[in-house]
Amino acid sequence: MNLHLTGHHLEITPPIRDYVSSKLARVTHHFDLIDVNVILSVERLMHRIEANVRVRGKDVFCEHADADMYAAIDGLVDKLDRTIIKHKERFLERRHDGAPLKHRRAR
Repeated sequence: MNLHLTGHHLEITPPIRDYVSSKLARVTHHFDLIDVNVILSVERLMHRIEANVRVRGKDVFCEHADADMYAAIDGLVDKLDRTIIKHKERFLERRHDGAPLKHRRAR
């Protein structure tokens, strides 16, 4: 996974870099991530984070804003996790016999 962090009106400190990379490790359990571009920005009192993730077959974009940067990172990772799981289910549905994994019978 190639992780690129960019800060707009914000200095990216090592603790923020470590926190983002540890949270994104949760998403890599579901799907193999190729590139992750993360932009952290501060606009007045709102901390905004957006991520553009390249996975096999699709580019996924998510963004989240909150009053606290760490809460914004948590919210973004939750959104990204849900989106990656949806993409994985669709990818496997097309790859296999058309039935989603939830409804497929165990053999």
